[in-house]
Amino acid sequence: MPWLPRAALLWDLVLGFLGTAAFLVDLGADLWAAVQYVLSGRGRYLWAALVLALLGLASVALQLFSWVWLRADPVGLHASQPPGRCLALLHLLQLGYLYRCVQGLQQGLLVWQQEAPSDFDLAYADFLTLDISMLRLFETFLETTPQLTLVLAIVLQSGRAESYQWVGICTSFVGISWALLDYHRALRTCLPSKPPLGPGSSVVYFLWNLLLLWPRVFVVALFSALFPHYVALHFLGLWLVLLFWVWLQGTDFMPDSCSEWLYRATVATILYFSWFNVAEGRTRGRAAIHLVFLLSDSVLMAVTWLTHIAWLPSGIPLQTLLPVGGVCVLLGLALRLVYYRWLHPSCRWEPDRVDGTRGLGSLEWRRLPQNRRMAQLAQNFFPRVRDEAALPQKGEVNGVL
Repeated sequence: MPWLPRAALLWDLVLGFLGTAAFLVDLGADLWAAVQYVLSGRGRYLWAALVLALLGLASVALQLFSWVWLRADPVGLHASQPPGRCLALLHLLQLGYLYRCVQGLQQGLLVWQQEAPSDFDLAYADFLTLDISMLRLFETFLETTPQLTLVLAIVLQSGRAESYQWVGICTSFVGISWALLDYHRALRTCLPSKPPLGPGSSVVYFLWNLLLLWPRVFVVALFSALFPHYVALHFLGLWLVLLFWVWLQGTDFMPDSCSEWLYRATVATILYFSWFNVAEGRTRGRAAIHLVFLLSDSVLMAVTWLTHIAWLPSGIPLQTLLPVGGVCVLLGLALRLVYYRWLHPSCRWEPDRVDGTRGLGSLEWRRLPQNRRMAQLAQNFFPRVRDEAALPQKGEVNGVL
């Protein structure tokens, strides 16, 4: 194998290992915080219960997604997997996502070690990586982001931060931005003539996501610290509105109607914190509506804090943090415009290449594993690509004829 493709495979393998390590570190930080809350006593048992409840709910949702996708995949695609009962037991023990990460690393290592890996091995490695990226994104917004909001609310309410809380805050921020960047990289592998993110565009994409996300998380945490009994009603009210909006867009991501509602509920949770496109077509209008909606809600919560400023410990410089949050929003919007104006590569169609390696027109290519789930989201995310040969056809089962 030439040096350049081999280096790219090694880079993907390193990123996969780092993503798995980040998941385990974040999980360890959350468990560490829950244990510390229990040991410290002083009425912190509720905090420990909330940490464990968020962990449990997100884990169950993640295992359901993983299991439904495995059942929907073509028979014989995952020949190296254990029997169905063993897989079911792994998911029942909440180890399905971790198993997928290990499987993806094994397949990536297998491909990297081969002198001339087959097209099937390369396509299968991509297939596994795309599913892992999607599950990582779900885990980020179902568990990591709510956990970050919770720990910030606890710090704001108590007036100080312990060492384990600082660890949780740092790992959560990095993990969230990493998941967004990894998801974007995964989407681009599904499209023709879509080169990988370069260093410059990667940095800008990472920064504008971080700059837009953390003020939203902070203002929700501030509202939670002020009104811990009402934040659940606030989340539920907005979540129902966002769920209705997702339903109106007619999503068709999961293999059946029941699991589709699980997907819609998850997307509504993501939209509570950040933008996520689920429908085909021009997204500028929908993204603008969502941005105005979230900014209006965040401003209302900030105004609520101004009317109840004496309710929180005076040692926290909130008068400084809120203006800094506003500046971060403006910088994030500016970097987002810069990225899509100058750093977002064009979607030119090259009929003889996909990701620079595989021909599209041949029957042999169409028999390779292709992740229909992520290909559909890629078409929604990059609406300018409109060639039916680029994506799996309706007669295919998850991209396999």
